[in-house]
Parts: sequence; C-alpha cells; structure tokens
Amino acid sequence: MHSVHLPDVSHVGNLKRIGSIWKFKAVGYDAAGNVLAGGGPLTEQHNTECAAPDAAELSAKLGLLAQ
Repeated sequence: MHSVHLPDVSHVGNLKRIGSIWKFKAVGYDAAGNVLAGGGPLTEQHNTECAAPDAAELSAKLGLLAQ
C-alpha cells in the first residue's frame, strides 16, 4: 500500500493492491480527525484502477496534473 498526498501534503487516500490490480482508495477526515473511508476531496475517484504504483499514471487518472 502507498499513501497518496496532494502537493500541500494533505493525505487524500491510498493506493492499494487488490489481487493483481492497484486501486486508489480515497479517504477524508471529519472535524474530530476520524478517517472517512471513501471520503475527502477525491471521493469521485475512489476505486480508480492503475497498472502499477506509478505517481504520474495515478496523478493523471485522478486529475491532479493541472495542480
């Protein structure tokens, strides 16, 4: 598993290998700091698949290249 962060270092999810597929698992946090699985700013990209844990590929698929 690999942690995924925005340029401002906020944690927005994890890249997790499930079988032979890598999937982005979005996370967010509530006001008390509890993890909200599938939440956060990248909720719409939850379960995005990647061929490998590659930062450029994942950034492109999550729409983060323009930031």
